[in-house]
Amino acid sequence: MSITASSNATSFAPVPAGTYAARCYSMIHIGTVVEDYMGESKEVNKVRITWELPTELKVFKEENGEQPYSVSKEFTLSMHEKANLRKFLESWRGKGFTDEEAKSFDVTKLLEKSCLISIIHKTSKQGNQYAVISSCSTLPKGMTCPDQVNPSFEFSWENFDQEKFDDLPDWLKDKMKTSNQYKIFIQPEHTETRTGEYSGSTVETDDDIPF
Repeated sequence: MSITASSNATSFAPVPAGTYAARCYSMIHIGTVVEDYMGESKEVNKVRITWELPTELKVFKEENGEQPYSVSKEFTLSMHEKANLRKFLESWRGKGFTDEEAKSFDVTKLLEKSCLISIIHKTSKQGNQYAVISSCSTLPKGMTCPDQVNPSFEFSWENFDQEKFDDLPDWLKDKMKTSNQYKIFIQPEHTETRTGEYSGSTVETDDDIPF
């Protein structure tokens, strides 16, 4: 299986800064795209992860009634010991990964799992304020997260689903269309190896660890 933070302006105010119980409900493998890093262009395999904040509800569309705020974060799909994804997940689960565990961790295990996330606000160059996940940890003892509201959503290139792809926002589809994985689908004669695909996890975890 294969499977994310956006600064795009929205038509509504971002969730207030603070710390919230959250639940992961969306996992999207963006693919291997070119990004600029410190003035250099490099290929990076990206995943976009989204959490809902079930205690923070707002009417975004009248026809849908109250819905939870959601926040997303993009990561390079890497479990290297210095990778941001690995550090983030270790903070979330409250336990480090061994190198053996990290060799084959299925990121889709995060779906429907709860956590505690802290959110801060930043301002874009255009002057728009947006929410950013600054940290993540396990829920404190005695604290619970409400049941999931949004249906779980997973998109992977390994199991490509055109309907799911079409349902994604245009700006995200445009980014994914620049990926090596997308190019393989529209030009199947290309034989580039897809890097960083999710695989079934061989990780064994303790009962008190969320994943």
